[in-house]
Amino acid sequence: MHAIITTTGKDRPGVIAAVSKTAADQGLNIVDVSQTIMDDFFTMIMRAELPEGNVDMGVLQDAFDACGKPLGMVVRIQSEALFSAINDI
Repeated sequence: MHAIITTTGKDRPGVIAAVSKTAADQGLNIVDVSQTIMDDFFTMIMRAELPEGNVDMGVLQDAFDACGKPLGMVVRIQSEALFSAINDI
């Protein structure tokens, strides 16, 4: 199963490192990443493989909330299926 991690906020050093470290600490494998900066606004989308077995998305979201807060970033994670369904036109 895959998840989509989105990160948004004012650009600052260390954002990619912090989000990547949080993903690794949670046993996620990042398989694709796209990021851009528009003026001072940073956006990133990561696609990550979730570990085998039962994954608690609430626990993962708590970890990414804790990662983003000190950086002034909003970091969200959701299953790829849910992300696709919400963003399907």
